[in-house]
Amino acid sequence: MPTVLYDQDGHRCLMFTDLTEEGGEAVQSNQFLVVDGDTGAVIDPGGNLAYSELYVGMTQHFAPSRLTALIASHADPDIIGSLDRWTTATQAKIYVSKVWERFVPHFCKPGKTTGRVVGIPDAGMHIRIGRHALIALPAHFMHSEGNFQFFDPPSGILFSGDLGVSIGSGAQARHAATSLDEVLPRMAAFHRRYMVSNKVLRLWADMVSTLPIRMIVPQHGAPLAGAAVGEFIAWVRELECGIDLMGPADYAVPSH
Repeated sequence: MPTVLYDQDGHRCLMFTDLTEEGGEAVQSNQFLVVDGDTGAVIDPGGNLAYSELYVGMTQHFAPSRLTALIASHADPDIIGSLDRWTTATQAKIYVSKVWERFVPHFCKPGKTTGRVVGIPDAGMHIRIGRHALIALPAHFMHSEGNFQFFDPPSGILFSGDLGVSIGSGAQARHAATSLDEVLPRMAAFHRRYMVSNKVLRLWADMVSTLPIRMIVPQHGAPLAGAAVGEFIAWVRELECGIDLMGPADYAVPSH
């Protein structure tokens, strides 16, 4: 069953957290359905491990054939590895960074993405979903070269991709953290490795501080709500990560 993140006035945001085998080889991941009236979009639809369960689970809430957008924060397999199957099941457009628009066809049989891929420019864009528009926000190098987050104004939800990730189970991901301390032990190491530098985190923090964010919802792990939103923004603003931590010992020829 999905977790209902928001449901008011015909606008719904649902999160699927446990579509891959619990305790299996694959990392836990979240998939998102945004519905406005009779129009819908999937954000970060996932890989083949998640496809069948997501498709079946979605039919209880929204007809997949009515999807108008498949939206990817970046082009990793756990984000968009199931694209071939989605291009068969729907006529939806595929939104991904222009950095990756000529790479995503490699997930599909020849010709299946022709005329369907919309490259999101580096500065971002608005993606119309029913009466409203998701705002594609630049999130480059967090952790991908071409990377976007998606802010949903009616709900105040920021779908944040790999920023805000906490590693854990699908059951843990269903419950929003209202204090950063609840998830920081499962979050810190990931961010130090997967985020590129403190510079981009500071730029991101300045950008999102201008938005009325009610909830930050990552692609792995639990949403952040209440006080945890501001606490997370303040934490990443000061975080050393990625190339900040690299030195000569990290680029040495390995010994036998």
